[in-house]
Amino acid sequence: MLSAKTKTYDTIVVGAGISGIATAHKLQQVGYDHYVVLEKASRVGGTWRENTYPGCGCDVPSALYSFSFAPSYEWSNLFAKQPEILNYLEKVVQIFQLQEKILLNHELLDATWQEKQQCWKLQTSQGDFWAKTVVFGTGPITEPSMPKLKGIESFQGEIFHSARWNHDYDLTGKRVAVIGTGASAIQFVPQIQPLVKQLYVFQRTAPWVLPKADMTLNSSAKSLITQFPQIQRLWRGTVAQILNGINFGLRHPQALAPINFLGKQLLKLQIQDHVLREAVTPNFDIGCKRLLFANNYYPALQQSNTDLIPHGLVEVQGNTLIASNGQQHEVDVIIWGTGFEVSHPPIGKRVRNNKGQLLSELWKNSSPEAYLGASIADVPNAFLILGPSILVYDSFIGIAEAQVDYIVSGLLQMKEYQFTKFNVKPKVIKQHNEQVQKHLQTTVFNSGGCKSYYLDENGKNFAAWPWSLATLKSRLKQLNLKDYDLEF
Repeated sequence: MLSAKTKTYDTIVVGAGISGIATAHKLQQVGYDHYVVLEKASRVGGTWRENTYPGCGCDVPSALYSFSFAPSYEWSNLFAKQPEILNYLEKVVQIFQLQEKILLNHELLDATWQEKQQCWKLQTSQGDFWAKTVVFGTGPITEPSMPKLKGIESFQGEIFHSARWNHDYDLTGKRVAVIGTGASAIQFVPQIQPLVKQLYVFQRTAPWVLPKADMTLNSSAKSLITQFPQIQRLWRGTVAQILNGINFGLRHPQALAPINFLGKQLLKLQIQDHVLREAVTPNFDIGCKRLLFANNYYPALQQSNTDLIPHGLVEVQGNTLIASNGQQHEVDVIIWGTGFEVSHPPIGKRVRNNKGQLLSELWKNSSPEAYLGASIADVPNAFLILGPSILVYDSFIGIAEAQVDYIVSGLLQMKEYQFTKFNVKPKVIKQHNEQVQKHLQTTVFNSGGCKSYYLDENGKNFAAWPWSLATLKSRLKQLNLKDYDLEF
């Protein structure tokens, strides 16, 4: 690994998760060598390093959830599990010799634009770094969302978030409360249910949970895929087309009406008890909130030691949990399945614009805006990967790679034309976001009758891309300098 030196890099990449690894590979590929990647942890992997809860895995098929430049033939399931994804990311770093560019245990503390020097000063846990440009690849799902709950400080038992799982604590024979029924909870609930004495699942809103077309890939299947790579290419293309179909439905909710009907009919087969079935039946259009996939979640809810509490948790009194309908339950453990801080990206607490203002302060009363999810107003020579208004129902890896192509094309143009500063034009970002918000109004995210993490506290959709994936990738092929103010 590199050692910290007082010099100015052409580019510094912050974060060595999916986005950071994709950026480093692209820079290597185009011969852009004067860069470094800063990673806060002692190993790469991002969200797949942080999330180690039981049952953790991907809800996008493995064939698509891999870099286009590094297909893997070693997945043990059609939907890969966390340990294999983390191992895959570490292997990619080794295969492409990216570790030489990655500084581990270098946490970003503050990033400030220096107008006089026309570069960025990055304060880290290991000293200061300087760079002409910065790429923030810190991801949208990194910081756990911890609810502020009345009386939580009085709880005497064990408490942790799914993204900070306490593997040293034995849940066997314990009374456990799971707060939330999102993507993480539906994966770990079936894993812990057989261990615990009693499981209380607090559900504020019933999610759509569809069957997961998963299967184990044995050594023979892996060998066949390795011998005939076209099998994986075909599967990758098939999955991509399926996701394109889902995206069409999300943009045109009327097309999802049959799926709404079939989904509710399927619940009649999956859950016999009519009270439980009514409690887990969503009251909004499919796709309005994140689609969830599982085969073992509903069976876990129907076990004798599991109680679904179809109400939010509102108060804690000692080890007594009180639901919004007044129900009380004594527990030994609270596990937060409450997701992540998405509407206000945590990186905003560490980045200042060209006026010295922390982005988190500017975003305090509204969610952030960006141009093509990458360029933020008054933040020159810097890019954000997987930023606002770019979410499409697809592999995060595919979206990140498309954005990296856009960003690197800008960095190469900076070298070619020798300008020292570029900043997205206020008019460009304003018009872009006006169009985004206008076209989101008819999507299921905004019109499907739910309150999801796609919407901020003001009801503004800060996350979703309102057009097709093909349109997104087309817009991201090349950075257009006409969209930016340049200084030479």
